[in-house]
Amino acid sequence: MELVGSPLTATYAHPRSTPTKFLPAISTMASSYKNRFPYYPLPQTSSLPWIPSTYYKTAAINPTLAPFSKSSQGLTPSKMLPFVSNRTTLFTRYTPDDWYRSNLTNYKESETSRHNAERLRVDTSRMIQDKYQQTKKTQVESTKNLGERINDIEFWKSELCHELDEMIGETNALTDMKKRLERALAETEAPLQVAQECLLHREKRMGIDLVHDDVEKQLFTEIDVIRSCQERMQRYLDKAKAQLASNRAAQHELERDLANKQAAHRIDDKCHHMRNTSDGISYYRGVERVDATISVPESWAKFTDDNILRSQSERAASAKLRDNIENLLVVTANEMWRQFNGVNVAFTNRIAETADAKNKIQTHLAKTLQEIFQIEMNIEAIRKAIRDKGPPLKVAQTRLDERTRRPNVELCRDTAQLRLVNEVHEIDETIQSLQQRLRDAEDTLQMLVRAKSVLEHDLAVKANSLFIDQEKCMGMRKTFPSTARLVGYV
Repeated sequence: MELVGSPLTATYAHPRSTPTKFLPAISTMASSYKNRFPYYPLPQTSSLPWIPSTYYKTAAINPTLAPFSKSSQGLTPSKMLPFVSNRTTLFTRYTPDDWYRSNLTNYKESETSRHNAERLRVDTSRMIQDKYQQTKKTQVESTKNLGERINDIEFWKSELCHELDEMIGETNALTDMKKRLERALAETEAPLQVAQECLLHREKRMGIDLVHDDVEKQLFTEIDVIRSCQERMQRYLDKAKAQLASNRAAQHELERDLANKQAAHRIDDKCHHMRNTSDGISYYRGVERVDATISVPESWAKFTDDNILRSQSERAASAKLRDNIENLLVVTANEMWRQFNGVNVAFTNRIAETADAKNKIQTHLAKTLQEIFQIEMNIEAIRKAIRDKGPPLKVAQTRLDERTRRPNVELCRDTAQLRLVNEVHEIDETIQSLQQRLRDAEDTLQMLVRAKSVLEHDLAVKANSLFIDQEKCMGMRKTFPSTARLVGYV
């Protein structure tokens, strides 16, 4: 082996020949390559001075030795790679005092380490016991808190169930009341249509009978009453629909809160009965750092309490609305029945008046017909009387004409002549007076005929009005929804 510290002309500065027997067999080359000692070759430089201390300062390396492998056990020291530490035999660095002091120091450090280890064992045993008790106490407290939480959840569950049952019952009652109101509203259509048809039929009255009488006033009042009842019913029907929507919204909140409570109860009950020996427990790293809570016990209880209070408020409003609807149905039924009876009374009175007028017209018509017959007989008598005055007039005029043929002085204005002249004048006056009487009788006959025509027309008008009021209108008004139907029970 050549010295490392040889002069510059030393052979270490030239390429060295590789020993032929240094490498192991090929079959063991892979393992020996992995487990051999690390090789740190010296730097091939020509500037290294001839001073060993300088060499050590320059080339000082603290290598980390690999584990000693079996592949290197068969090598002799002469065949092993040269290490720098092999050169320390020439240059010692420690004294015997240093060696003793190092041993004492190691003893003291060992004793201190053992003392610290013993104290650590005692402290560790005590800490293990304390932590066991603390962990057990914490687990007991957690279990107790879970039990209390379960009790709170059960309490609010019972409250929610009770309120939910009450709300479902109230919603069903309001739904039934709404159906009654819808049936009652539908029942008002028939009376309204009857009243409108009565007005339309009465528009077919003729002549003087198209009068704005009490029946017409009552019919208009009935239409106004029915429409007013319909408007109030429709208004309360809209309120009932809105209240049902509010009830269902509150019920939905209760059901959702109850479902959440049931899920939370199931989970907390599972956690409450969970033990160290239970199945399904596992590690969930970092779960304690995940804060997924969104409420505190106060806000949690207030949330459910607010849901219950809202449901109670909606139930109270719903019950009040049902009472109002019940009162409305009774009031509207009474109003429509009262007006219906009023219209029927007005119809009855009007029919009686029309029938009485018709009877009187018939009586006057009969008298008029009788008078017309008598006037016609009188006219015939007058005409006969006028005809009867013709022969006497002819005789008187013929006599006067014949006496005009008397000769000379015989044409005397004697008493006979004067009487014949007076007779002719009297007959003429009689005929003229009879003719005047005939004209008067004929005029009277025309008046009676016109009166007869008026009476007959008025009789037809009254008969038409009586038929409309008695047959058509009262025929439709014979049936009217009963009180039970008007309040929506049927």
